[in-house]
Amino acid sequence: MERQVRFTNVGEIEELEDLLKNYINEAVEVKKFRLQVEVKEKTELSYPEELQEEFKESPSLKNALEALTPGRQRAYILYSSKAKQSKTRAARIEKYIEHIFSGKGLHD
Repeated sequence: MERQVRFTNVGEIEELEDLLKNYINEAVEVKKFRLQVEVKEKTELSYPEELQEEFKESPSLKNALEALTPGRQRAYILYSSKAKQSKTRAARIEKYIEHIFSGKGLHD
């Protein structure tokens, strides 16, 4: 279920009237009974071996990566980790070193 519904005209609200009423009633019930949403535990990410090697060669790279926001760090780690072959992981890391040093995210 999404947390928001966007409209561009009144007709859309009228079309979704029943659904919106259900969402509102559900929100009231949650508030009334003080229901809690289960939060998933964050899993600790591990650096791929190729990235650890880059850190040994360039300690400033590790500092630059750790200076990024947690989401940006996670994006780089996941992107480089998902490659199956070591040379692909290394190539992905090499490709984004300048982005990391400049404080940019993976898709910036």
